[in-house]
Amino acid sequence: MARRTLVLGAGMVGVSIAWHLAQRGREVVLVDRREPGRETSFGNAGIIQREAVRPYAFPRDLKTLLGVLPNHRVDIRYRPFGMLHAATPLLRYWLNSAPKNYRHIVPEYASLIRCCLETHDQMIQAAGAGDLVRKDGFLELFRSQGYFDKRVKEAEEGRERFEVRFKALDREAVAALEPDIGEDVIGAIHWLDPWTVADPGDLVAAYARAFEAEGGQCLQDDVTGMTQTDDGWQVTTTTQTLEADDVVVALGPWAGRWLKPLGYHFPTFVKRGYHMHYAGEGDARLNHWVMDSEVGYLLAPMNAGVRLTTGAELDDLDAPPHLDQLASAEKVARTLFPLGERRDAETWKGARPCLPDMKPIIGPAPRHKGLWLAFGHGHQGFTLGPATGKLLAGMMENEQTAIDMAPFRADRF
Repeated sequence: MARRTLVLGAGMVGVSIAWHLAQRGREVVLVDRREPGRETSFGNAGIIQREAVRPYAFPRDLKTLLGVLPNHRVDIRYRPFGMLHAATPLLRYWLNSAPKNYRHIVPEYASLIRCCLETHDQMIQAAGAGDLVRKDGFLELFRSQGYFDKRVKEAEEGRERFEVRFKALDREAVAALEPDIGEDVIGAIHWLDPWTVADPGDLVAAYARAFEAEGGQCLQDDVTGMTQTDDGWQVTTTTQTLEADDVVVALGPWAGRWLKPLGYHFPTFVKRGYHMHYAGEGDARLNHWVMDSEVGYLLAPMNAGVRLTTGAELDDLDAPPHLDQLASAEKVARTLFPLGERRDAETWKGARPCLPDMKPIIGPAPRHKGLWLAFGHGHQGFTLGPATGKLLAGMMENEQTAIDMAPFRADRF
């Protein structure tokens, strides 16, 4: 008889895990309070970031830290109470960002990133979702020569160590690709490997339909409890009780709080983010996803309009939205590209699930047989969902995995 598995969380990570388990012949039920791809996975920048071999480190130089303190930046905002509540994991994040520690983290993190295109491609083909995906990379734009030169040097190191492909573009080459970009842009890195997605939520939904085509079941319901039994696991929802041999917790920013009743106190915290869609102004056209690197936001020509996504906001998961960060980003973005009117009735708010060593947890829970964990992907849950799905499904089936999974074990905390 096929093992029965419940996957909790229908974002990119959970849907990918469910699909890979169904591929291996398991009876899988995917449970979420919303339809697949409607929470964190819905609101991201829509880039499968093969170039992102370095996780986002906590700023450590005095100039950057002093620049953050006034709390007016686009790339990072903070709320004092949110910082206080997450003080311990943020301190550990700062310590892990020290050069010596960070040097060890990068190759481990990069091993996951290097799996992203192959694993997404497998699911794109299965879902018939190729019409949502472009494979012409994205542009990281620069306004100052010093920062441009620094980033090109980092890109060259990424090419040497991790086979990252890119082109450095001068102002003329940028204008050839993006004629409507502001004149203060002096150059760009054209990252060649990443794929971009015209509707991230729709891609997750397409993956979920492919999962159902494999015999999987999507259940939209609120989980109310999770208990280990003599024979496996019992998960209660608002409408029923579900029994299973295994449970996978892929609940993104909510995973930490759901695991506390089982005695796990992982040092989770969130980086919140916002987005808004805009019409184009007149005949202006944005041809590529573009990142305003020195300011800290991204513009993406999606199906719903030009999506502006902000940097990070350090605050409690459930705190009310603070829309000043988006307003600041929009003000600068209008000098970069001629945005038209807003298209969304409300600003979207989401939260990136983070851990202090910048790596996700992927693997078995240390003290509970049949409990599996997959969360903490930070900025890259959309990129790393299919890779996580393939790796975790392999672990659950006692297969040899493509990379060493020791750096992602839960018992490192």
